[in-house]
Amino acid sequence: MAKAYYSTVFEQPAGEVWKIIRDFNNYPVWVRGAGSSEIEDGKSGDTVGAVRNVLYRERRIRQRLLAQSDVERFQTYEFAGPATLPMTDFSATLRVTPVVDGDRAFIEWWAVFDCDADRRVELAQTLTGWFESWLESLRDEMALRPVPAET
Repeated sequence: MAKAYYSTVFEQPAGEVWKIIRDFNNYPVWVRGAGSSEIEDGKSGDTVGAVRNVLYRERRIRQRLLAQSDVERFQTYEFAGPATLPMTDFSATLRVTPVVDGDRAFIEWWAVFDCDADRRVELAQTLTGWFESWLESLRDEMALRPVPAET
């Protein structure tokens, strides 16, 4: 198995970041290049087993939510149908963890997958680059939102 991994720190609180990510159907809200998205079969975007059907840069992508926790602020998903890259047994996790110092958020996104041995490094680098790009897009979206008032 191969693994792709990317992490970063956001200046916003983990709970605020999670509010955007937690809805599996919110992809177009925070991922540049994502067009329409819908959850199939009338399920909600936070239902384990929900399949999101996203148009991303003119490619149709279907992904199934495998696990989600509001307590631990993570979601794990897989492809529902063929992967968009030459790989199998793909599973990805996106997690938001509070950073106590400064009330910030540590965000990590990783995927494990299988593929031809001679493509592992290339495909891991591709995914890592995508994770970085998508999290930068989320950072831009977060910057547009008002800072929540302290209570």
